[in-house]
Amino acid sequence: MAEISASMVKELREKTGVGMMDCKKALTETNGDVEAAADLLRKKGIAKAASKGSRVATEGLVGAFLSADGLNGALVEINCETDFVARNEDFISLVDGVAKFVVEKNPGESGSGEQLAPLPSWTGSGTVDETVKERIAKIGEKIDIRRFVRYQTSAGSTLGCYIHLGGKIGVLVELSGITDQNLAKDVAMHVAASQPMYVGRDQVPADQVEKEREILMAQPDLQSKPEAVRGKMVEGRIGKFYEQICLLEQPFVKDPGQSVGDLLKKAGGTVTRFTRFGLGEGLEKKVDNFAEEVASYMKG
Repeated sequence: MAEISASMVKELREKTGVGMMDCKKALTETNGDVEAAADLLRKKGIAKAASKGSRVATEGLVGAFLSADGLNGALVEINCETDFVARNEDFISLVDGVAKFVVEKNPGESGSGEQLAPLPSWTGSGTVDETVKERIAKIGEKIDIRRFVRYQTSAGSTLGCYIHLGGKIGVLVELSGITDQNLAKDVAMHVAASQPMYVGRDQVPADQVEKEREILMAQPDLQSKPEAVRGKMVEGRIGKFYEQICLLEQPFVKDPGQSVGDLLKKAGGTVTRFTRFGLGEGLEKKVDNFAEEVASYMKG
């Protein structure tokens, strides 16, 4: 039997939103397998599917740049050590400079700071790496260009970007068959708020759908139903599952009476792709009082 650590309970609680006692029990039942424990809690009906934005954040900013014609755009995430530095004008100008640099110099469709480091800097002096090191020396904190994505589209389509919560969330979207940049920005805002994982059903992996179907079938309120009825109810809930994770099926945040797909169909186009950066996704903060809370509980 694997030892259930405080960090495992913490991870499961963040993933599911379930209380620590239930998390510890689930981990014990699954021999410390966090993913299996999350599925077990969902089968028991006491946990919801984890969203992409449920990870612990670190400091820094997500920034974006869009060309005037709406055909080229970039999204970047740059990390620092403290929120105080994230509000520093020199740090903000670095984020803006990198985003514009990615659009104008086209270093690739996506990548990290390592890919940008050796390129000539937008400042006209030295490399990107040297520019970052100059800001580190001036600001006094470690700075890391964590990731970037660049979109390029063609005439008759457009890109839209949206930055939320002062740089905590950033979105870049591509609309096909639509040139309305305001609509593209609205769709990007929707993605920031609703956190879809895919554009449409055809992008959802079959094994993910089957896993969801298995979890739904095992939920307590279906156990007393005849098998045929259970099957129909599960398929109905699978439809809701798609509505949660597929952009085109989600109710549009500015008009919940219609889906994003219906909105764009009326405008003569659809969404081709999108990228959503949540600041610090997958990174741990240095200080986390919640971790201390879990550790204290585990000792009890």
